[in-house]
Amino acid sequence: MTDELTPETPDEDEQPIKQRKNGLYPGVSDELAENMKSGWADTELRDLQPIEQAPNAARRRAALSARFPGERLVIPAGNLKTRSNDTEYSFRASTEYVYLTGDQTDDSVLVLEPTKDGHEATLYRLPRSDRENGEFWLNGMGELWVGRRHSLTESEALLGVPCKDVRELAEALKEATGPVRVVRGHDAGIEAALTDKVTAERDEELRVYLSEARVIKDEFEIGQLQKAVDSTVRGFEDVVKVLDKAEATSERYIEGTFFLRARVEGNDVGYGSICAAGPHATTLHWVRNDGPVRSGDLLLLDAGVETDTLYTADVTRTLPINGRFSDLQRKIYDAVHEAQEAGIAAVKPGAAYRDFHDAAQRVLAERLVEWGLVEGPAERVLELGLQRRWTLHGTGHMLGLDVHDCAAARTETYVNGTLEPGMVLTVEPGLYFQADDLTVPEEYRGIGVRIEDDILVTEDGNRNLSAALPRRSDEVEAWMAELKK
Repeated sequence: MTDELTPETPDEDEQPIKQRKNGLYPGVSDELAENMKSGWADTELRDLQPIEQAPNAARRRAALSARFPGERLVIPAGNLKTRSNDTEYSFRASTEYVYLTGDQTDDSVLVLEPTKDGHEATLYRLPRSDRENGEFWLNGMGELWVGRRHSLTESEALLGVPCKDVRELAEALKEATGPVRVVRGHDAGIEAALTDKVTAERDEELRVYLSEARVIKDEFEIGQLQKAVDSTVRGFEDVVKVLDKAEATSERYIEGTFFLRARVEGNDVGYGSICAAGPHATTLHWVRNDGPVRSGDLLLLDAGVETDTLYTADVTRTLPINGRFSDLQRKIYDAVHEAQEAGIAAVKPGAAYRDFHDAAQRVLAERLVEWGLVEGPAERVLELGLQRRWTLHGTGHMLGLDVHDCAAARTETYVNGTLEPGMVLTVEPGLYFQADDLTVPEEYRGIGVRIEDDILVTEDGNRNLSAALPRRSDEVEAWMAELKK
């Protein structure tokens, strides 16, 4: 990685020439600075068409405007975050900003200014880096270093929203009057400019509204989620084909294999892939992925591709590494599958959100009693929550731009709410017998099984978006055998 640049953004009136402490060039001659100003072709992009989600984003902004009339609303995309010294993590725009704009550009801010008829939306963004002051080649964020940005005119054409220079926004917000709300936690500079104009309670109302607005997915969102799932299915197939190489290395081979599919067909993985082999499968969020992969053990793979528009899948399969379940593994797996079937059957419009969880937990409680691992009857187990020693987590969650989407929604509209067409949620029961759990027979210890699918609530029931991946134990074995030919 090259190093002769400054990581700081200069003021417009200043020469952006601040060399790194150990940079190899002491400065820039007047002749070179003048030379770099000219001789560049016009690269402005013309005749651009709006991005596909632009109409959807406009409808969402209109609904937001109607909810908060007469108030200035500020929704930042967020800033780059330092990974170490002068390198940054890959940028991921805030979910609220993406939902309302379709844009993913760092340092950008959506502002809805109140008018007598509603709101006027403006996107504040960085314009293309300046060639006159040398920013484009001397600044660490200049386009010769990190790539070309869209001009403000190009952005307007793509996003369907007027665009202005974001460097003017903080001062403008400091002078703003009237009620203001901001989505917190993404842009400290913007929050500082509004510090005397906002309250935590009012800002939380904005965050909650934007979370609840995402509960029902539109057709574009459903299409993106299906696209994410389809890529995820191919990623699982990729993993099965290389399990022999994972056995020769570690869980990291599985992680890397799935990541390749995510980067080729999407933006990234939607969350840290869980590639848990053997007893690691009993750790719910095992993302170290540095353990051995052994024939005879199970692999719990929980992973999802995130599309270029940032919608993510979330799918789990528990696979016998050698392609065949042992008798005990099959017994546990089949119990989880039975529980998932009961949970999926409970997903339908008008049902309570909790119904699918309760249905799955009942099956697991019955099996635990049947196996003699807990004293029954199942009603007693469920009333006391005793099954949770081995089931641990809830049976699902909303899915969308975030893997745990709509997380800030009010309890009465989420977990205590009612299912409606357009909701997308996961159904993912599991059984986990810890390696040190002395309350179960030794042969159970270290076995973890989870099966997870992404379920769309439809007008007449549900649709399993991830149905292309087999779930029944015999079908899983046949599928793996076919892929390994």
